[in-house]
Amino acid sequence: MDPVVLFFLLGVFAKLAKSDLRLPEALYETLSIFLLLAIGLKGGVELAKVPFASVAVQASAVVVMGFLLPLPAFAILRGLGRLPRPDAASIAAHYGSVSVVTFAVATAYLAKHNIEFEAHMPLFVALLETPAIVTGILLARLGTLQAVRWGAVLHEVMFGKTLVLLLGGLAIGAAVGPEGIAPIKPLFIDLFKGVLAVFLLEMGLVAGGRLGDLRRAGVFLAVFGVVVPLCFACVGALVARAVGLSDGGTALLATMAASASYIAAPTAMRIAVPEANPALSIGVALGITFPFNITLGIPLYLRLAESLRF
Repeated sequence: MDPVVLFFLLGVFAKLAKSDLRLPEALYETLSIFLLLAIGLKGGVELAKVPFASVAVQASAVVVMGFLLPLPAFAILRGLGRLPRPDAASIAAHYGSVSVVTFAVATAYLAKHNIEFEAHMPLFVALLETPAIVTGILLARLGTLQAVRWGAVLHEVMFGKTLVLLLGGLAIGAAVGPEGIAPIKPLFIDLFKGVLAVFLLEMGLVAGGRLGDLRRAGVFLAVFGVVVPLCFACVGALVARAVGLSDGGTALLATMAASASYIAAPTAMRIAVPEANPALSIGVALGITFPFNITLGIPLYLRLAESLRF
């Protein structure tokens, strides 16, 4: 098992054991900023070597997937789960969007096993943030007379720290290239996995604290939090193979499709769909899907990618 996963499990154990372990809020913010910038910089440096025209078709397919993924999730939540429309739409938006930290763990896993992947994959992380949120808001408001403050929502999503740091890092890395990034490489590249491990310790503490919300939500959402990511991973892997991604790239896109947002989506849905219960969406995303993906899911998605070689 990768040590970063063990750091996460340590955090869960500490929370369940009611330890007084906690990371200062300022440190958590610093670590999240570091990880987003590091992911963007690494992708940008490699993106500088690849003409954008060569990835335009792949990027378009990823965006379409992002818009469509919430639809089956919403249908399941409404039909089988019988959740209210706002809650079903909010959870569907979370599961159509992407978890940057899950992506970071997946890239570390592939690097550990010496599996190469396309350099522009961080670009797809950025592209998958927003489409599902838009679809989720439309699903929540479908058939109602309530207006959506699209300006506020889009500003919060497009200029929130996640996209600003991720796209900013991509732009800086692409602008300076490998030689320009060399002076800061020891900080952002060499220390990446160590910082990720400490960040996952905090994520374990947060996930352990969300298990109570999940118990109140019932068995259905717990099953949903495992089964739907597995199905979405299959969709992501098929899309990846259709646009010609490698084994590593296919595993990463499958991981992105299987992940659930707990940064951008909660913020946007709080503004656009305030009547939705955030304990349900964040509880299942952090309490079930995130732990499943980083412990069992990522190795499964790699095996899936390898089994889908055309």
